Amino acid sequence: MKRWIQRARPGGEALQSLVDGLAEELGRSVVLDDPLVRMICTSRHFADEDRVRVRTLLQGIADDEAIRYVLSQGVAQWTTPGILPGRDDLGLQPRYCVPIRERGFMLGILMIVATGEPLTEAETEAVDRVARAVAAEMYAERLASDADEEHTRRLVNQLVGSDSAQRCAAHQRLLEDGLLPAGPHVVVTSVAVSGQRGTSGQVSVALRGALDPFRGTRTARGLLAIEQDRAILVQVFEREPAEEDLDRQCHAIVRSLKTFLGPGAATVVGVGGRQAALAGAWTSYDQARVAARAARRLPGLGGIGDWERLGEYTVFLQLPDSALNDSLLPKSLRRLLDGGGNPRLEETLRCFLENAGSVPKTAEILEVHRTSLYYRLRQIQEITGLELDNGAHRLVLHMGLRLRDLLQAPPERPA
Repeated sequence: MKRWIQRARPGGEALQSLVDGLAEELGRSVVLDDPLVRMICTSRHFADEDRVRVRTLLQGIADDEAIRYVLSQGVAQWTTPGILPGRDDLGLQPRYCVPIRERGFMLGILMIVATGEPLTEAETEAVDRVARAVAAEMYAERLASDADEEHTRRLVNQLVGSDSAQRCAAHQRLLEDGLLPAGPHVVVTSVAVSGQRGTSGQVSVALRGALDPFRGTRTARGLLAIEQDRAILVQVFEREPAEEDLDRQCHAIVRSLKTFLGPGAATVVGVGGRQAALAGAWTSYDQARVAARAARRLPGLGGIGDWERLGEYTVFLQLPDSALNDSLLPKSLRRLLDGGGNPRLEETLRCFLENAGSVPKTAEILEVHRTSLYYRLRQIQEITGLELDNGAHRLVLHMGLRLRDLLQAPPERPA
């Protein structure tokens, strides 16, 4: 089977040589990480390795807890070198950390294991010299990478945009350049982050870090378009992805963003419907945006919405936010909710409707005698003025309850 391989992150021979040379000069282990504390390159050990370093080398990435700790110390915002305190419970020894910055860009973090004797003035000067060389090398890579990413971002936005001519042109260009295959299974995912106090630059870096692993997997190839606090991921799968596979992907994205940005960052993920060709990516994207609205408005979804599992919610979610208000609730249902009804009757009605009006099934789920259930149903009919054996009346009440679910959370900016 053909395998699609993810492109490696920056970290060529020049960076490795600089890291190795500094480590030999200092006689200490040295690692160069990206702004999300993901390893770019590392030196050999100097009998100063700790559990975090060993696990990182074995896994290729540090544990989430170690990354959260480093980022919680504000290292990614440092403008001058400093000591990162150790954490015995994590198995982390102190690090001398140097932020790698160039022309306002945070490019990475140079870390030197700082056990034993503190670094001398001559050693910190050597670190500073190498850090400047690393910054120059990484900045050159950043410029080349930015040009590629801007080209990709523009094509992806055109591919899923509203202009049909631009969609066709982007589709043709992506195929000609070999950036994406034509099909056979296309899914677009929309991701948005809110509630983050950091800069939009930090959020965009985190989005890239969380979504990068899904640009190339064993069965899918994808492209990213990142706009400050939101991102679009277009993926073409070799075989139709199972719901559980997309669930795992979405939860991994949410988990990574919480690691990189902290628990205060609210993430919403919307997954569009599955399309048979790349030309249908715009349809999947529109559906992903609707699914993201569902994820914001329905707490039970845990911040992740999938178009193909939203059912009747998709009807209401295509209305503008200004139209999604209490005025849409049927008067009959409002009488039950506000005019003397109680939570027990609402629960009974919901259970009855969701079980296709089956009295035995509803009684079993609610753990009540059928006589009690019939009494409650009569109460509901008296309050609403609707007949529960009438299909049209049941539809009014059921859709009304679905609408009420969407009105429980305040609207936010669309993804």
